[in-house]
Amino acid sequence: MPFGLGMGELVMILVIVTVVFGATKLPALGDGLGKAIKNFKRSIDTGHEDSDAAKGKIDSPTPEERAAGPK
Repeated sequence: MPFGLGMGELVMILVIVTVVFGATKLPALGDGLGKAIKNFKRSIDTGHEDSDAAKGKIDSPTPEERAAGPK
């Protein structure tokens, strides 16, 4: 089991969560959590693509541009 929790502990956590949030709000809570995880994963993937694209866009100055100095 994950994190060394047994079936009894997982059932107890589920009961406590149901009591705290109520049975009617659990589907909305799970839906929101799922969307947040999906959005987080997507932002990580696009972040890597953005950083790779940015590396290609940065041009180093030519020797003539360096000799001319800042604009």
